Amino acid sequence: MFSGIVTAKGLIARIPSQLPGPLTVAHPSGWGELAVGASVAVNGCCLTAVSVASSQVTVEVIPQTLRLTNLGLLRAGDPVNLEPALRLGDPVGGHLMTGHVDAVGKVVSVAREGNGLAVRISVPSGVSRYCVPQGSLAVDGCSLTLVSVTDKGPQGAEVEVSLIPHTVKVTVAGGYRVGSAVNLEADQLAKLVSRLLEPASAAPPQRPKS
Repeated sequence: MFSGIVTAKGLIARIPSQLPGPLTVAHPSGWGELAVGASVAVNGCCLTAVSVASSQVTVEVIPQTLRLTNLGLLRAGDPVNLEPALRLGDPVGGHLMTGHVDAVGKVVSVAREGNGLAVRISVPSGVSRYCVPQGSLAVDGCSLTLVSVTDKGPQGAEVEVSLIPHTVKVTVAGGYRVGSAVNLEADQLAKLVSRLLEPASAAPPQRPKS
């Protein structure tokens, strides 16, 4: 589990010419206290550390990861958001996340708003159904609060998030441009509640007994 509080911005140090395969990320020396077998979120995607050094970690990327995330678009030198797995007793500064990316969205606009940034993201319908104003959405592993949700019918929705200067500085969000692909993970609680209510909504209405 993760909380969506990015604790380091890493850089892709080594990547195969064609994924899937091992991906090596450079990070600040001593970051994360990782061990082989530990989970680490890379742009919000939960991956397993297969090699660990003081300033880098190597993870394995498989075809399913490429199908659901933006990791296949990465190149050597690209920045990525990093977060180690939560430990029991750690504060949850954002919201609980699994690191299981649901879909990839697209940035449709980035606008300066006072000292922050207003970012609009196109979200597919499989994720947008769980999006509500003031609710939570993980974007590249960063826990963000939704300012607005504009329904686009079968295409999903456009959501807006407001980024404070600190988020812009310490995460990959500072590099967002129109067309940037972003990993999305919907709120787990919303997904569970929706799943539990599905049988009731699908059942035919009961006739009152005479």
